[in-house]
Amino acid sequence: MDIEYRNLAIAELEKLRHIDRSEVIGGVYHFRSGNLVLEKEHYDMKGFPPGELEKIIERQKILISEGGTLIGAFDGPTLVGVTSMENKFRGHKKKYVKMDILFVSREYRGEGIARSLVKSIAGLAKQRGADALYISATPSKHTVGFYMSCGAKLAEELDAELYEMEPEDVHLELPL
Repeated sequence: MDIEYRNLAIAELEKLRHIDRSEVIGGVYHFRSGNLVLEKEHYDMKGFPPGELEKIIERQKILISEGGTLIGAFDGPTLVGVTSMENKFRGHKKKYVKMDILFVSREYRGEGIARSLVKSIAGLAKQRGADALYISATPSKHTVGFYMSCGAKLAEELDAELYEMEPEDVHLELPL
């Protein structure tokens, strides 16, 4: 498989509609008494919930216009994976840069595309002077497990703004 990785421009954001986000989830992490606990739950995600993709596209327009970065993984002309990073330092010591999204189409998962996207965005964050990526992860077993396999750990400092927006997510940091 010959995947091309490159920055996406605002004009290309509609290509996010080509991403097949569908997934069967068998377990979800929850915080119970201060501990991260995996609980058996079953969800058959058929794609993006109604209206979510439109919000993501709008958020990426703002992210790019504010100096953030969006990297796409292409199989020929088709966008099969994407990640993005804000151009804003977060945390008390301003050491975090938020990785905003990471999606890989269902049929392309398990091919190392997500890992390559994370490595690319992490390298850019480090070049900009960040010590860690801040990741507000969907609490599914697969998603949290993937980030931890990349070296992420529970965030030492919760970002209040991001936690308020996504309190059910698992807030992680990926040291750079």
